[in-house]
Amino acid sequence: MEFWNTQTEKQFFTKALKGFAAPEQLFYKLKKGTFAYVPKDMHAEGQTLQSRNALIGQFTEKWCKDLLHPIARKLGLYAINGVVCEEIGLTQKTSADLAFCTKNKINQEAKDIKLLFEIKMSIVSNYQFTKPNTIKFLGDYKSHQGTPSLLRSDSMLKAIGKSINIRVSGEKSANIPIVILGNSPITTNYVKKVDYLKKCGVIQQFISLNPHPTDTDFIKETPQKGFITISTEKSLSSLMKNLVENNLYYFSSMISKRDLGKIITLANKEKTDTARAEKFLSLIR
Repeated sequence: MEFWNTQTEKQFFTKALKGFAAPEQLFYKLKKGTFAYVPKDMHAEGQTLQSRNALIGQFTEKWCKDLLHPIARKLGLYAINGVVCEEIGLTQKTSADLAFCTKNKINQEAKDIKLLFEIKMSIVSNYQFTKPNTIKFLGDYKSHQGTPSLLRSDSMLKAIGKSINIRVSGEKSANIPIVILGNSPITTNYVKKVDYLKKCGVIQQFISLNPHPTDTDFIKETPQKGFITISTEKSLSSLMKNLVENNLYYFSSMISKRDLGKIITLANKEKTDTARAEKFLSLIR
């Protein structure tokens, strides 16, 4: 299993240039050269590159599917891009980037979705393009003016917002784990936020699939592991297996301590841990 790296990014540019994109859709054409991102010591010269977003989005969704498909199959599931399930708020316009499902089709019932992924990946490092087809690595994400992947606040907010929309869609989404996949670290501003989102159950994990985004210091994981960086197939497989098989259940409520105490007392009368959990969840709903 090969995780995200500079060769993956070069592969994207090479495939795009050969198949479906012009250089101006992929690079900034500046006076000093043609670059994936504007280097820190240069000016953007009024340019804002938006056309690459959709292209890299399609590439990363397929890349994640190819990476995770063998893990899904070991679990008896299918890795599927663009899953639609209106029961949990996943429409044609807001479909799941990737999901592990029991059935190999786009339109799914909630009961057949076992794991949801939101993918927030982009080109991380900087490259210089020289005609006809030379792509040269220039430096990591700290060498340019761009803000890739999970380092972007708007990417984080969109991922959180979509996850909350799924959670509030109703009870049918309550037992579906949600994972955010990226290929960069996160900023210090989101350390406490991702840990809290994991703790309260809205999102089960933020993951970077890029083990070496830079040779300098970066956030590899947060204290409560709301965000982690994956570097081995074994750890990725183990994480996916635990999320699928642990029978997780999301619940959220805001009630008085008195009423909560009554619910706990009633639930505690059941004979087993599972029965107590089921009673508690039925009462708190």
